[in-house]
Amino acid sequence: MDIKALQAQFRGEILTSSSAEYEVSRKIWNAMIDRKPAAIARCSGPADVSTAVRFAVDQGVYPAIRGGGHNAAGLAMLDDGLVIDLSKMKGIYVDPKSRTAIAQMGLTWGEFDRETHWYGLATTGGLISTTGVAGLTLGGGVGWLMCR
Repeated sequence: MDIKALQAQFRGEILTSSSAEYEVSRKIWNAMIDRKPAAIARCSGPADVSTAVRFAVDQGVYPAIRGGGHNAAGLAMLDDGLVIDLSKMKGIYVDPKSRTAIAQMGLTWGEFDRETHWYGLATTGGLISTTGVAGLTLGGGVGWLMCR
């Protein structure tokens, strides 16, 4: 994998095993998972995500995607591959008139709730505040406001 080719087009950080933050960045919520990717592409925005995905396709690499990092099965991390890390993408826009929110995929439910509660809004979301919005939005989950 030609990491230098990615670095030339990427605005965020690219971590490798020689980077100071690599060890901390490869840890996920499930501490039983101990995988060592060749590179972690910490995206700073949507353009970085697109660049990292295109890079993975061009290099013939199957990437792992990390949102909040709470993934119990460990699918957010892989050995010797590329992790596309969205955890720094924490933007949120709340529209109180339409009672909607648009959130970037690195946001956790605790961060999401903090911003929406300000406007008197709530969602089913998840029970654990450190769980990422991405995982529960795409994979499902159970929240406090969900019927049981």
